[in-house]
Amino acid sequence: MAKWSSYYLIRIEFLGFRYHGWQKQAKLKSVQGMIDKTFEFILGHTDFKTLGCGRTDAKVSADDFAFELFVNESFDCAKLLLRLNKELPSDIRAKYVQTVGEGFNIIQHSKIKEYHYYFSSGEKSHPFNAPLIRDFGEVLNIDLMKEAAALFMGTHNFKRFASKPSANTIFERTILFSEIEENTRFVDAYSPKDTYVFKVRSKGFLRYQVRLMVGALVDVGRGVCTLAYLKNYLEDFEGTQVRHIAPSSGLLLHKVEFDLVFEKPQTDK
Repeated sequence: MAKWSSYYLIRIEFLGFRYHGWQKQAKLKSVQGMIDKTFEFILGHTDFKTLGCGRTDAKVSADDFAFELFVNESFDCAKLLLRLNKELPSDIRAKYVQTVGEGFNIIQHSKIKEYHYYFSSGEKSHPFNAPLIRDFGEVLNIDLMKEAAALFMGTHNFKRFASKPSANTIFERTILFSEIEENTRFVDAYSPKDTYVFKVRSKGFLRYQVRLMVGALVDVGRGVCTLAYLKNYLEDFEGTQVRHIAPSSGLLLHKVEFDLVFEKPQTDK
């Protein structure tokens, strides 16, 4: 007999700058920890479980993160959504709630993830940009970085773009989209003049893979790494790990897609 009687898929967005990632950690503030604390308050007990669609690093934000709620109570999705947003802190917002079946697996059914990394080129920017736009403090060769980003497209062995892999880690990953574009989203009086976003999509990423990819791109933009050298990272995958890992504060999980068709969810709009 199943331990739980009700299952809900809940999508959220959050500013991750003050959190140590999604995963609950002892003595550290995490998004999951805040979510669980909110449910404890709403439900009045701890007989429930939350499971995220993956992990995020400390300070990483999300436009679209999903988690599953396992519980032995039934809720009206619209009312649960409203209550969640009433009780959650201002840097976490629930976007919608929907019921799913017992057979739904939020890890296995997560099909494609798209990450965006925002960064600036030029002089040091205003501190207000720190949570979302990474300042590298120098002029970068953006055209060359765009060429470099295209090298990631397709199926490659990303062993040199993985941090502390396990013995069973599968390093071959397929990159569906990899481009650098001008930033047209985070633009205000405090934004740097020249800002960009690296967009990358795949069915799965290794630990720190996106940040190591960005680190390599920035090295190309700085002129300390050539396109040929970057290509060699992908072809000679038994070499040492990529040298630089980009800071986490510029990284944003933009979208999570699932390979199941659901009924239209209840949104708060």
